[in-house]
Amino acid sequence: MDYKTKLIGIDQALGLVKSGDVIVTGLGAAEAGLFMGQLHTIADRVKNVTITNCLPTHPSLVYDEKYADSFFVDGWFYSPELRKAHKNGNIAFIPNHLHLSASKRLDFVRPNIYVGAASMPDKHGFVSLSMSNTYERRMLDAADLVILEINPNMPFSLGDCYVSVEEVDYFVQTDYEVPTIADAPFSEKDVLIGKYIADMIPDGSCIQLGIGGIPNAVASALESKNDLGVHTEMLTTGMMHLAKMGVINGRCKQAEKRTMVCAFSLGSKELYEFMDYNPSVAVMDGGWVNDPYVIARNDRQISINTTLEVDLTGQCASESLGSRQFSGTGGQADTAIGAQNSKGGKSIIALYSTAVIKDHKTGETRTVSKIVPQLMTGAAVSLSRNDVDRVVTEYGVAELRGTNLRERVRRLIAIAHPDFRDQLHEDAVRFGILGR
Repeated sequence: MDYKTKLIGIDQALGLVKSGDVIVTGLGAAEAGLFMGQLHTIADRVKNVTITNCLPTHPSLVYDEKYADSFFVDGWFYSPELRKAHKNGNIAFIPNHLHLSASKRLDFVRPNIYVGAASMPDKHGFVSLSMSNTYERRMLDAADLVILEINPNMPFSLGDCYVSVEEVDYFVQTDYEVPTIADAPFSEKDVLIGKYIADMIPDGSCIQLGIGGIPNAVASALESKNDLGVHTEMLTTGMMHLAKMGVINGRCKQAEKRTMVCAFSLGSKELYEFMDYNPSVAVMDGGWVNDPYVIARNDRQISINTTLEVDLTGQCASESLGSRQFSGTGGQADTAIGAQNSKGGKSIIALYSTAVIKDHKTGETRTVSKIVPQLMTGAAVSLSRNDVDRVVTEYGVAELRGTNLRERVRRLIAIAHPDFRDQLHEDAVRFGILGR
């Protein structure tokens, strides 16, 4: 079938939205950017439309409180825009583990419309979901109506993210640039943490990394390694550089040998060009990629994640500041548990020992410890103390696997900033974590 027979304009696509509809769009750069950018223009004729998204990368006015009667947004993972707009009252977070995000959501509600970004159709009559198959294919299959924004700038990613033209109701032709994220520069702290982590990763390991200064420093510190593999929820620019250097080749993987397996990608334009028709990259269903059992099939699987705060028992608050939602759980628990079930695998949680915070009343700043006796009131526990393996700051590594609470307190205090160590010990006694 010729896809051109299904081409419609953006106004026609928006005209298909009805009051009460549930709309799902893609994760990150797989979001339908044109559709989301124009959706607010139909606010005067629709009510109670729910949009479900994850780490949106395109600007959209639907988050504005003046459209609260028309649109409500449910997010699996907050971006800065969702975080800022949460106070408007028409945005709510969906607690989830990434590998169950689609299946559990579908147990609750099914979408009327799936609208996402895709590559241009190939000569065989298929498009690629390109930047993400975290939940996209499952939602597409469940939706009553499927609209894809096809874009020549989107890479034709391989894996199980292809869709037949026949499965799509309508296409909207677009030509916007694929959203990118710049490589975060890394500080002296990042370099120290990166070296500690790299020292725990033997040649032949299979890695999972995220984004930010610490993961970028880790990628840089891995340049001297050999025969690394990738099984990760997110494919990053740092991984691409390691693959181009030959550090990542997947030769030692037990499953999907020589293939960089991911659920989505977000990074540089160079990364997207690298992904295009690249048989060494497989964008696969996130329900499979992040299943801890699947992750554990590769030996020496190393999971590297960051957190906002760790308490003295090992609990990690990685997605909220107190009760204020900051990001999302994502695959932190998935990958941490999967790595620890891998033969020779390790789960690593990294963070700076301190943070500088601002008092909103006085405007004054102060330095606080990010290793704390108790998590901030209302904080969500993204990774339970039962699942924490190793914690790293710029002061070293705390190995918590199999330790009791007394030993955990001792080891975590040892990697806290020296200015806070005595107080942390006193607080551990005061709160009854330690006896006197």
